[in-house]
Amino acid sequence: MAREFKMPDVGEGLTEAEILKWYVQPGDTVEDGQVVCEVETAKAAVELPIPFDGVVKELRFPEGTTVDVGQVIIAVEVAGDAPEPVAQAVPEAEEPAAEPQGRQPVLVGYGVAETSTKRRARKGAGTPAANGTAAPVVQQRPLAKPPVRKLAKDLGVDLTAVIPSSPDGIISRADVHAAVAPAPEVPAQPQPQPQAPAPAPAAPAVAPEGARETRVPVKGVRKATAQAMIGSAFTAPHVTEFVTVDVTRTMKLVEELKADKDMAGLRVNPLLLIAKALLVAIKRHPEVNAAWDEGTDGKAEIVQKHYVNLGIAAATPRGLIVPNIKDAHAKTLPELASALGELVATAREGRTSPAAMQGGTVTITNVGVFGVDTGTPILNPGESAILAVGAIKLQPWVHKGKVKPRQVTTLALSFDHRLVDGELGSRVLADVAAVLERPKRLITWS
Repeated sequence: MAREFKMPDVGEGLTEAEILKWYVQPGDTVEDGQVVCEVETAKAAVELPIPFDGVVKELRFPEGTTVDVGQVIIAVEVAGDAPEPVAQAVPEAEEPAAEPQGRQPVLVGYGVAETSTKRRARKGAGTPAANGTAAPVVQQRPLAKPPVRKLAKDLGVDLTAVIPSSPDGIISRADVHAAVAPAPEVPAQPQPQPQAPAPAPAAPAVAPEGARETRVPVKGVRKATAQAMIGSAFTAPHVTEFVTVDVTRTMKLVEELKADKDMAGLRVNPLLLIAKALLVAIKRHPEVNAAWDEGTDGKAEIVQKHYVNLGIAAATPRGLIVPNIKDAHAKTLPELASALGELVATAREGRTSPAAMQGGTVTITNVGVFGVDTGTPILNPGESAILAVGAIKLQPWVHKGKVKPRQVTTLALSFDHRLVDGELGSRVLADVAAVLERPKRLITWS
């Protein structure tokens, strides 16, 4: 008896996903809760567990194929006493309930959850063959952390062929680089190339020599970002205002906080105090924290938000993502520092969940980390404002009547002019600048 497993909605209302990697092949034995493939949606890369036991009969789509939600992606032969026939395959909404007790949902980012179940060997693995000889044992899925898997994919390295150097059997970045080193001496080494395509930034590295152009398919996060930015730019009337501010006192406070025992082990940097300054400005001008709802029958409404989900734009190998800190307005400075550190680390490892990117109200984008002075950021769809922070540089500045070298940066605030008029936007930006110029206002204005 065969059962079919359909592509579930692994995000929130997403309609399609690309199959990045199959971890099983026809003839493999699978068990309930075992990860069978990795897929990439417009928001995150996730691993899909199969909700029943059996033997893989057919993979309906090859790696690199974009599949609509609801389409059958794999067929599995199950025992005759299976509780449900093919026509009653488990609905997508119920699949997470099939997770074995103690196993965390794997619909997060790259990598298997820490409590993921072990894979069974392929059919016939380690058992005597018909001629009496032992059939070869099929290697199980290699152990590697998400950044290492990403590195291997970018370099075209098959992790099943990499020998881990550590005693625990986990493949390291050094192991992956070591596997790449001998590649020029082995003509057959490019064999792993048919694996899941590398992200766009790596495409020029594999372009044919002498090629004048390279075409890179737009999909996944990059496609979703492009569509969202077009929708935002041509839906919300953008206004951007700028202010250049002396942040010397803020930079001194950052150094003091790094030495404060109450902040020990936390990520303390200028972005932390910039985020706190924006939250203070929003508290003083809550009307800026809103959303536009077209409503029905032409009856539009402004939805005032009494909470702040603070988005932080993060550049990752998979593209730009904007996860947000839920209820950032209610967090103390140490709590905000902890949340920022976790958000950044999770994004870099490619483990940001779709839920973490939903429900943002305002966003900060730190273009200064690239040495850029400022910019005119486009609103994250559905949000009212986005603050761009430029590079903090030592510049000549008039301070107490004299020209002195001071730490200076330029802030740019883009806002939806349907929600925020020029006066309100100016006041919010001026408040952020005032707090960063004199951080004592974090106390007096809070």
